[in-house]
Amino acid sequence: MTTARTATPSTARAINDRLALNLLLDQGPLTATELRDLTGLSRPTVADLLDRLRRTGLVAVVGERGEQRRGPNARLYALVASRAHLGAVDVRSGGVTLVVADLAGQTLGAAELAVAEPGSDPAAHRAAAGRIVRTLLDTARRAGVEHLHTVAVGAPGLVDPATGRLQSTGDLPSWHAELLVALDDLPGTDVILENEVNLAGRAEYRIGAARGRDDFVLVWLGHSVGAAVVLDGKLRRGARGGTGEICFLPVPGTTALPSGTSCEGGFHDLAGSAAVCALARDHGLPAGPADDAPAAEAAVRAALDALGEGQPGGPFLDALAERVAVGVSAVCVVLDPGCVVLGGEIGRAGGAELAARVERRLADLSPLRTEVRAGEAGGGAVLSGAVLTAGDAVRRDLFGEP
Repeated sequence: MTTARTATPSTARAINDRLALNLLLDQGPLTATELRDLTGLSRPTVADLLDRLRRTGLVAVVGERGEQRRGPNARLYALVASRAHLGAVDVRSGGVTLVVADLAGQTLGAAELAVAEPGSDPAAHRAAAGRIVRTLLDTARRAGVEHLHTVAVGAPGLVDPATGRLQSTGDLPSWHAELLVALDDLPGTDVILENEVNLAGRAEYRIGAARGRDDFVLVWLGHSVGAAVVLDGKLRRGARGGTGEICFLPVPGTTALPSGTSCEGGFHDLAGSAAVCALARDHGLPAGPADDAPAAEAAVRAALDALGEGQPGGPFLDALAERVAVGVSAVCVVLDPGCVVLGGEIGRAGGAELAARVERRLADLSPLRTEVRAGEAGGGAVLSGAVLTAGDAVRRDLFGEP
């Protein structure tokens, strides 16, 4: 026979505090009456938790609200967003973008820093990492922030769930690893490393096209291709952090097969930026000579401007959708996510027009009904996901969340 256990008073207080803090975070300033209505807690319990949270510096009175009753106005309580601050860094091969935000996720400062290829000199790579860290700290100080509680970093490559270390799946600059070392040396600051597509997937799940869905796959279409997999509301990483490395997926339509060290010949060769630029040129659309993600994005936007009978836009988008659907169908028949979100520079540029074409072609390739949506988290999806990730970590610490 098992004995039913009830929460101890201290556990119950912690649960109630977290509930109130999350409501203040999500809904903004609230009165004690509104907190009672939203939580179902009694008047004395709400009064007690508000007093306790004010003493810890997490909640403050920020004003009053008139109510349709006699007596004084009701006090408005709000989360003290300046109680802790966080940083978010989006690391690319040619530089970084970064933001500093408060506990509520509001951006207080932002910066972008290009990093020229430092060559093979280890000291040059360490110097590049040092410049990035100084830029982050200077951005924080200009916003009046002296300490960053947590910094979340999004970078290309595999992030081992067991060790938290970054493993390159391509030719990534050595300063990426040096940057992580430099950030780890910041006193009193926790550093979270995550694959950049996983962070974009988190942003789409929380604030973008996948809101309300516990099962979906974000397919990232940019310089290369990748995916973030969310099943049962959880981001899936795999045993070695390799879930979503679909650039290595063998697909028809390429002239070779990928290898353990190169994604050339995989889905990358079918839907990466160089392939998209070549496809655009084949259809008579302008595509820059760089064959990079911005050039591919511009080619897709040019196609959208050239829709109509006799115009090259429609045939190009159909051909691109065919390619994307080939890789997406392989993902769907294995995972059955029910929903695919197209992100990255190419996915964002194609928008609803490309998503609809991919969905129609996907219906011909797979027996599993799958909705395809255009990403909504925008060009800063990786940074948005990093802010959300860092914010979650700060709240776990300050709010005592599990």
